[in-house]
Amino acid sequence: MTVGVPVRTMFVWCPDWPVIAAEIVDGTPASTPVAVLHAGRVVACSEAARADGIRRGLRRREAQSRCPGLTVVDHDPGRDARAFEPVLAAVEEVAVGIEVIRPGACALAARGPARYFGGEEPAAERIVEHVAQACAVESQVGIADGVFGAGLAARTGQVVPPGDTPRFLAGLPVEALGRPALADLLRRLGVRTLGDFAALPAADVLARFGFDGILAHRLAAGRDHRPLAARRPPPDLAVTETYDEPLERVDVAAFAARSLAERLHDTLAGHGLACTRLVIEAVTAHGQELQRVWRHDGLLTAAAISDRVRWQLEGWLTTAGRRPGAAGATASRPTAGILRLRLVPDGVLAHVGLQPGLWGRPAPDATGHTGR
Repeated sequence: MTVGVPVRTMFVWCPDWPVIAAEIVDGTPASTPVAVLHAGRVVACSEAARADGIRRGLRRREAQSRCPGLTVVDHDPGRDARAFEPVLAAVEEVAVGIEVIRPGACALAARGPARYFGGEEPAAERIVEHVAQACAVESQVGIADGVFGAGLAARTGQVVPPGDTPRFLAGLPVEALGRPALADLLRRLGVRTLGDFAALPAADVLARFGFDGILAHRLAAGRDHRPLAARRPPPDLAVTETYDEPLERVDVAAFAARSLAERLHDTLAGHGLACTRLVIEAVTAHGQELQRVWRHDGLLTAAAISDRVRWQLEGWLTTAGRRPGAAGATASRPTAGILRLRLVPDGVLAHVGLQPGLWGRPAPDATGHTGR
């Protein structure tokens, strides 16, 4: 692979996933007006809710006044991850090498499926059909150069031609970066589109917005940040824990996940590194081996690593309900409790935010403040 050239990527996205997950796990009908709330604001809603004027970001009281019959569901990433595991298994039956972006979205290199199915579009259609057949779940696939561009293309089911990803991204608003604080600051500075942001000198972006800002700058320009992980991680970065008693309960597994995640984060910080891609491996008491890769477009903090490990363990240990109409939940479940857990930082970056800035000053954060 040529360093600096984004990989041709397929992005599988399931719209309104927190709503769909609530139906799969809790039986909340997704065909009715449903809103998923976090910290008192709508983070996802059903199509029926949107028809009644419900939008992301609305406060609970405003949402309920617009739609008196609205069903309110609390945001639960663990529930979302549990319900998504059969979808991941269904995608794996068609293509290999998937990386979980978040519950409801995953990505994989397009080259293999495109060769096997006779092109990128036929491969995308095959994945969508198989997910619908196996899980009774609607999905959309976007294809572009790099995960970020493919993820935005998936919103409209687009296949962006090779080499056209920067042009595709250029006209999109800065909010597409998924960093609200950064987008707000950019708009106040007169930077409204990804193209405007990409046109700024990289050195100025780093000085003004810090390390996460420069990652966002690369994404806006259509340059996936994965090639930055060119430094080979030292072999001792992975952390492993073997348990005297197999992990079978979700609450016990969550505690184990937090402890191991903190160990990994401390190990990385000791090397001046941060993680962007995480491999979670487990071995059950019967010797069954499980693995899943999680990817993030920013830096995984200790809490973020812990969350992803916990979500994955919930997905493995908990059998989610089956959505009506599904041909079968194809996720493989452990045959016994988890006896060994291993976290591998498959993608690492030298994190300037962990080191002093020039002349001993703290590096600026995403809002441009130094923390003083």
